[in-house]
Amino acid sequence: MSLKKGLILFLVLTFGVSTFILLSSVEKSTYEMLLSADRRGLLIAFILVIIAWCFDALRFCAVARAASEKISFRLGMILTWLHYFGCAVTPMQTGGGPFQVYVLYKGKMPIGKGVAITLTRTLLTMLLLGMVVPLAVIMEPDLLKGHMILTGFFSYVVIFVVFSWFLVVISFFRPRLIKRWGQVITLLLKRIGLVKPRSVLYIVRRVNSEIDNYNLNFRLFFTTGLPWFIRAVIFSCLHLLFLFSVLPVLIWSLGLEVSFFQALLAQGVFLFVLYFVPTPGASGFAEGGGAALFSLLVPWNIAGVTAIAWRFFTEYLAILMGALVAIKMLGWGMTEEIFRKDREAFEQDN
Repeated sequence: MSLKKGLILFLVLTFGVSTFILLSSVEKSTYEMLLSADRRGLLIAFILVIIAWCFDALRFCAVARAASEKISFRLGMILTWLHYFGCAVTPMQTGGGPFQVYVLYKGKMPIGKGVAITLTRTLLTMLLLGMVVPLAVIMEPDLLKGHMILTGFFSYVVIFVVFSWFLVVISFFRPRLIKRWGQVITLLLKRIGLVKPRSVLYIVRRVNSEIDNYNLNFRLFFTTGLPWFIRAVIFSCLHLLFLFSVLPVLIWSLGLEVSFFQALLAQGVFLFVLYFVPTPGASGFAEGGGAALFSLLVPWNIAGVTAIAWRFFTEYLAILMGALVAIKMLGWGMTEEIFRKDREAFEQDN
């Protein structure tokens, strides 16, 4: 799938499902609630999102310092927006990493170190959300009860996360095994014609080098870089806290009662699932599933509007900023090249 097709699919699914949700949920009372809503809630939600972005950027800075690198707050903010944009146009939100690694690489940071930093940022989020999920299932069982699709995705996600952490642990303690797997995969790609014979040796050497670099930097996080890694964990918690505060503020602005703790748990479960939805940026499922889940917190006639407003503040704004940054910094052609993971963009050494 090309960058253009991914973006088009994201927009079609987002607008299509959003339109369907609004048509099936909006009533006359919905308009009355919107007209009487406290407009200050929108401003507060916007401020909360900006603060969440800042903590996400500070997390990048802290993780980089834990890896004995230093990046500016401005670059951390750029990496945050690029992450949102890359995730929006790729299945299972996997496209944020290549953009971030490329920008760090152009800033003279080795690819292995860039991969370790960006991967750690994502794993921190997944770890925290993974801690929220069992708490939510125990304390708020109605979040999954009766939602067959959410329950199915939840089971699938648990298996996927366990497997992902297995690979991370193996790569940390048995890097030689990962190198062997890399060699096997390279030879398989050669056999089916995706890798040229003369490139096999280079690719194997490069993969081994980057695995060593990646492993070294992960070890730094838990040794000399531990104080900065702890700060990254704190920034991750604050990032999610402010991001999760958007939904209760939106509900409050509508004049409805809201339990902050229940809203936090609902978002924790839902965001955990969204990381593994196969559509670009979880589009379609996020809007439809959000309306279904948030109907436990607000009446159905306002659940669709609430879900779309929540997505606007927590996702769409950052995606727009990421798109502007990608085009301005890289240009559409280079953005497309990174999206396709063109090897030439990463094979030039300084």
